Amino acid sequence: LFNFARSFSTTPAQVMATRGLAVRWLRPLRSNKVRHALPASVVAAGLACCTLSIPGQKRHVTGMAASQDELKKQVGYKAVDDYVKSGMVIGLGTGSTAYFAVERVGQKLKSGELKDVVAVPTSKRTQEQAEKLGITLATLDTQPKLDVAIDGADSVDKSLNLVKGGGGAHFREKIVEAAARTFVVIVDESKLCDGLGPHFPIPVEVVPFCHEHTARTIKALPALEGCEPVLRLGSAANNKRDGDQPAVTDNGNYILDLHFKKPIKDARAAAKQLKNTIGVVEHGFFTDMTSVVIVAGKEGIYEKKPKGWLWSRF
Repeated sequence: LFNFARSFSTTPAQVMATRGLAVRWLRPLRSNKVRHALPASVVAAGLACCTLSIPGQKRHVTGMAASQDELKKQVGYKAVDDYVKSGMVIGLGTGSTAYFAVERVGQKLKSGELKDVVAVPTSKRTQEQAEKLGITLATLDTQPKLDVAIDGADSVDKSLNLVKGGGGAHFREKIVEAAARTFVVIVDESKLCDGLGPHFPIPVEVVPFCHEHTARTIKALPALEGCEPVLRLGSAANNKRDGDQPAVTDNGNYILDLHFKKPIKDARAAAKQLKNTIGVVEHGFFTDMTSVVIVAGKEGIYEKKPKGWLWSRF
């Protein structure tokens, strides 16, 4: 009962109010008058449910602390288990966390738990992984509307705006994820931040032609005051310099990583100004796109949803 009611609660106050009602309903069941009606285990389970099922609360996990890779695996698997159903068309993200979501889809198709799933990959790397797992693939040209897309993020702020593109696939990720009815973001707690910018450089895909001029233009944008554009060198799959030549994306373009010392005041304005800059293909701001963030921490897994998420589903 509480789990059903909490699905309609989008703020901590609403959740706590729902919890209070559930607890008041369950406590009388422990009285002598009705003790014979329900086993004590049922009442205990109900009360425990009220404590463990509050969104945003960390669920305790026994045993040794999980490694970062194990945390990524947990959220990747949970996203698929909770949001992917047979017959769906889904978007498959790119990166070290999304890798586990793709892996889980392959496992469940092989076991027969999932059937008739079609996936749209967001990079050549994800396409290759999905093909090896026997996942049926398509593109937005043939499947323009997706039921759900699952992907990781490099930064998540308090409003659930994202920075993506550490793996250099943010253009393809954005076009696929914008076509999804539900966008599920999977991260570990290290990706949560108070403000976008200093936490992780903002990737911007630009055309190679006159890329230095484009970098100077970006640096002068009012909403990106204080940014320092750095051309990504080596592999496009990470923002660490591991070569001497410009990193090239799947689309044949370069990437500028925008470094900030202070949080960006208005991510939406920054995104708009970048989008209007000639030479920019796509930026790594994903604003107002998130349906739910599944977070893995050292003490458990929990979800974060934007305000008004419930009503956006209708």
